[in-house]
Amino acid sequence: KQYEYYRDQLLTFPEEGGATWVELGEIAAIDRGNGMPRTMLTQTGVGAIHYGQIYTYYGPVARETISFVTAGDAKKLTVVEPGELIITNTSENLEDVCSTVAWLGKEPIVIGGHSSVIRSSMDPRFLAYWFRSTNFFPQKHKLATGAKVVDISANKLKKVVLPVPPIEVQREIADVLDKFDAFVNDLSSGLPAEIEARRKQYEYYRDKLLTFKELQPEAA
Repeated sequence: KQYEYYRDQLLTFPEEGGATWVELGEIAAIDRGNGMPRTMLTQTGVGAIHYGQIYTYYGPVARETISFVTAGDAKKLTVVEPGELIITNTSENLEDVCSTVAWLGKEPIVIGGHSSVIRSSMDPRFLAYWFRSTNFFPQKHKLATGAKVVDISANKLKKVVLPVPPIEVQREIADVLDKFDAFVNDLSSGLPAEIEARRKQYEYYRDKLLTFKELQPEAA
């Protein structure tokens, strides 16, 4: 707990950085998917991301998919364009619900049920990292429903309040976190103990960079 406290405090985004706080629904469109059971997945065709793969396989950013669906099935599913964010609505636990992956591949892909696509002008990588940080957890606790199956609907996601710094700041933060993410996930970078140390360091900087002090209104 003490580690988490200093991690978030030491990397707090300064107020003069210009971050404003808004509800996600004010700056983004959210479309929830439907269908696409695992039996629909193939080894070739149109790229597809199953909701369970988001928290078991993918990191914050993806440029290729490990699964596909036929062109015919793709027409029935929700399309995700390059530069958009995929988020899970459902999981068996609170930790995995609202896991995210920014789709940066060259072609559109599709998603099915239990996940949504978030379309906005924000850097999708920034959003992916923010939703994965501890800064979102308090809101996730409040919005989630269910015990054995935890769910946060697309409508509830619209109520999430998040910081919106200038786009160039979003990109700068995302670039830094991309480098940390690439390093800590490269098993050839060093011994397991060193990798674990870098992983903790990455989490430290990730959450600090994504911590913003909400701007207080000026006194009348």
